[in-house]
Amino acid sequence: MNYSFATLDSQLTLAQEWLTKEYKALRTGRANPAVLDNVQVSAYGSMMPLNQVATISLEDARSIRITAFDTSLVRDIEKGIVEAKLGLGTAVDGTGIRLSFPDLTTERRQEFVKMGKATLEEARTRVRMARDECWKDIQAKEKEGGMSEDDKFRLKDDMQKKIDATNKKLEELFEKKEKEILS
Repeated sequence: MNYSFATLDSQLTLAQEWLTKEYKALRTGRANPAVLDNVQVSAYGSMMPLNQVATISLEDARSIRITAFDTSLVRDIEKGIVEAKLGLGTAVDGTGIRLSFPDLTTERRQEFVKMGKATLEEARTRVRMARDECWKDIQAKEKEGGMSEDDKFRLKDDMQKKIDATNKKLEELFEKKEKEILS
């Protein structure tokens, strides 16, 4: 019996990509523009992503320069950054904002590790949901008479191997991020 795991594979890949993106936005003590990906700015009567109203560039290892396309938005950009609670120092000048990344305390590093672990758990939940959908589909195909019980359990084993491999990759991503945060 041929069964396509294409849907499961795509959902597992999406879970990995999501976790990678979330970890890029998690602060590690070094300047990283990705921490600003979720910052929203009130501009022109609506909420907009920061990267649509300003350019973001690295000044050095511990600071980022944000230059607004429209200088009248500088205060709104600063407000958006403060509301995002990133723990960054902000300094406003005429054309933009300088963000400084302070050294992380041991306590703050532990908080970031906890946040990373929570994000990992959310990715695992996505994997479990994908597994459940796939298993329901396999069971439905067996009930329709499209496969034998032996095929069903063989497919279940194949599915579980994919799930285990994905969970291992997710755990590796967490361990890498944890090491990065704590160093």
